Amino acid sequence: MSPPSPTEFDIIFAGGGATACVVAGRLAACDSSLKILVLEAGEHTLDKPAHVQLYQYPFHLAPTTTTLTFNFGNPSPHLNGRALVVPSGRSVGGASTINFGAYTRAPVSDYDDWAVEGWESKNLIPLMKKFETYQVQPGCPTHGYTGPVKVSPGGHKLAISEEFIRVGTTYHKRPYSEDTNDLKTCNTYSPWAKYIDSTTGRRSDAAHCYVYNQAQNPNLQIWVGKRVTRIIFEDKRAVGVEFTNDPVSCPGADQSLSTVKASKLVVVSAGAFGSPAILERSGIGAEAVLKRCGIKPLVNLPGVGENYTDHDAVLVPYLAADETITMDPLWRGEESATKDALAQWTANGTSLIASNGVDAKIKWRPDAEELKAMGPAFHQRWNGFFRDHPDKCVAIFALVAGYLGPLVGTIPPRNYMTAAYFTLYPASAGSVHIKVDENGKEALDFTTGFLEDPSDIVPINFAYKKMREIYRRLPSYRGELAVGHPKFPEGSAAACGEASGPVDLNAPDIIYTAEDDEAIENYHRDCVQTTWHSLGTCAMKARAEQGVVDARLNVYGVTNLKVADMSIVPKNVGTNTYSTALLIGEKAAMIIAEELGLDYNV
Repeated sequence: MSPPSPTEFDIIFAGGGATACVVAGRLAACDSSLKILVLEAGEHTLDKPAHVQLYQYPFHLAPTTTTLTFNFGNPSPHLNGRALVVPSGRSVGGASTINFGAYTRAPVSDYDDWAVEGWESKNLIPLMKKFETYQVQPGCPTHGYTGPVKVSPGGHKLAISEEFIRVGTTYHKRPYSEDTNDLKTCNTYSPWAKYIDSTTGRRSDAAHCYVYNQAQNPNLQIWVGKRVTRIIFEDKRAVGVEFTNDPVSCPGADQSLSTVKASKLVVVSAGAFGSPAILERSGIGAEAVLKRCGIKPLVNLPGVGENYTDHDAVLVPYLAADETITMDPLWRGEESATKDALAQWTANGTSLIASNGVDAKIKWRPDAEELKAMGPAFHQRWNGFFRDHPDKCVAIFALVAGYLGPLVGTIPPRNYMTAAYFTLYPASAGSVHIKVDENGKEALDFTTGFLEDPSDIVPINFAYKKMREIYRRLPSYRGELAVGHPKFPEGSAAACGEASGPVDLNAPDIIYTAEDDEAIENYHRDCVQTTWHSLGTCAMKARAEQGVVDARLNVYGVTNLKVADMSIVPKNVGTNTYSTALLIGEKAAMIIAEELGLDYNV
């Protein structure tokens, strides 16, 4: 018979994603006597192949997955009536255990643009260096070499990435650099590092790097399968949380409510969807939202759930040569290929098991000729936001060695490559709130905002054309998987199909008609998707500017309650967001340790 669970802790984390793991792990390492509880709706990830083997990341997007929550947006006319679905992580370590593992860092100007005291880049760069061990190359002054999170090229370098870089630096006329994650370099082709430990070949996620390595500390507890419903207050002081068994992680379990007390602090770390929902269920939010849900208001905080942003992504499939090495055999689950790769990975941490299939990228900014081709619809956005910030890229272009998309299992078993492009600073924004559905149950009221601003689709449309020209010149190119491309009109010069090989490097570009352009725009409104980089819904801003937390992450209007996750980000960041989630965790740990009077030297 197991001992009864404790009913009081010093600090409780409502959510066990990447940022929560960082904060909880750092505080536990600083003072092992602190009683810390992490409540996570998802399941443990400790040493599970699905999480530590990076190549498995596409499998988490299967409709039957339990490692993601699928958040369904409201239908949007800007997406041709489509309801966008945005996944978010649900496991210990959150999305850091299931994402693409792509190592990217935002430019320093992004953090300075936040204009939040203590969060300027000069204060954050030391923390960026603190959390990483950069195994790509030694002696880089902006990188760290002693942190818990390992960054490396991965376990196998795919030759097709060299083709992408070679065409990019010749046809696309951009320079090359070994490192475009030095916080400033932009518009340059480069290799793309990964959150992989080069010694073991394992994913370097927040759960394994910060909390699972402290299993010997009985005061750091992680309770899985527990969904936090609300914060418990005495007057306006947070004193604990209410939770229940998560119905996905614990099917058939008792759904009665339990409570656990926090003597020092409650930290909400449930992400851009979960954190505003917890606050609203606790009576913190816009009065109109709370009233519609029958919730008694505690604090009128209209910024809760607002300011939702993401990055706009498109994945376009191409055919690759038979001799090209891609991820396709592993992603199709071919037994012999998987067995051989696993044997190599087990022996020395290498092979495609330790790869995401994405080894090259460019943080792209348009040159004068490209800006002209994009037309006037983007000029205001360019002049007002990008022009005077040369470290900010408009989009990332990357080559994926393999097919990523919804047609898995329905397309011929051959080699593919995917053109990935995603814009990093869309002007549109949305919102995330709770509502009561027609059956009286809580539901999500999620306005994605995607492509609402007319300027947002312009670089996406241009990216399709530019990436297609790059791919047509790759030695591995064998045409387009037409079903995954725009539906061009009969007789169009842009018609898609199989090809015997690439065009010449100096071949003329495809000339698109107005009807072709319309097909491209319709295609993007039909298929643009999330980059799984949701943020901003509990923004760290002044309360009068729809802020939810202050510079020390305190929720306005109450005490002993903080938010620490990607929901606090006040303005978008030009990066795959795991790096920012880690950064927020390191900063939050410092803030909390200081307020607790701890000697913080971890």
